[in-house]
Amino acid sequence: MSTNDTIEDSSAPLVEHLAELRNRLIWSVCAFLVGMVLCFIVADPILDFMLRPIEKAMRALGNPNPVMQYTAPQEYFFTLMHIAMVGGLMVSFPVIAYQLWRFVAPGLYRSEKQAFLPFLIASPVLFIVGAGFAHFVVTPMAMQFFLGYADSASVLTALLPGFGAVPGDALTAPAPSEGIDIVFQGKVNETLDISLKLIMAFGLCFQLPVLLTLMGKAGLATSVGLAKMRRYAIVIILFVAALVTPPDIMSQLILFAAVYPLYEVSIFLIRRIEKRREAELRAEGLWVDIEDDDETPAGTDKA
Repeated sequence: MSTNDTIEDSSAPLVEHLAELRNRLIWSVCAFLVGMVLCFIVADPILDFMLRPIEKAMRALGNPNPVMQYTAPQEYFFTLMHIAMVGGLMVSFPVIAYQLWRFVAPGLYRSEKQAFLPFLIASPVLFIVGAGFAHFVVTPMAMQFFLGYADSASVLTALLPGFGAVPGDALTAPAPSEGIDIVFQGKVNETLDISLKLIMAFGLCFQLPVLLTLMGKAGLATSVGLAKMRRYAIVIILFVAALVTPPDIMSQLILFAAVYPLYEVSIFLIRRIEKRREAELRAEGLWVDIEDDDETPAGTDKA
């Protein structure tokens, strides 16, 4: 180990570690509470933003004045509180991550810090990308499909809103004298829950490259092993999609279609890490070539 690759801070007694942990937790909780209060102040605009996909879907289906309802006096208040809690966690995440890093960093070598920092930055970026994909792509598609299907009772019309549209005069035709008119009367909290579940599901599942690449750097996963596990990965991703998304096949398939390419990206990243590690070991004269087979990697370390 090089002289520069050392733990910077000296070891501290257990009591000092516990006091440090307490201080970091206090800062994290305070940041969450401040973020929660700030998000509650602007909870109404956030709610409008979260309901934008279903609003557009309802307008596209011919409803000029979309209306959402709540059925209990306290329901709207707790809906805003729900938004404030989730928003407060997202707003305060940089502070929480920084406090976690400050608590863990003194126990890491400099090389470990340099290896870990890119993942600490990539994780929130990938979460934002996944959340944005869910809100701007997946949720509008899901709302358009289900509301369109209920409105037309036709899968083709649900997928293609302009297909089979009736003339404007037909909209003013008298109502039939028989039958029951089935209409959508959405509840604010239930619609918000669908949007938040999709955002959290896609945001968390987009962490897959970070998790697998970290495992690759730690030697817990290899590109060859992940490539051989593709068939099992497909089943696992489908199973996770069924658990974390609302109970509909459409959002589950969209999540699978978005996450499985990330699995392939993880294999590519781990392969690059392995090649870089092999080049470093070869330069130090520590790499030994061995015969390739199904159970043995292409080379090994003398140490």
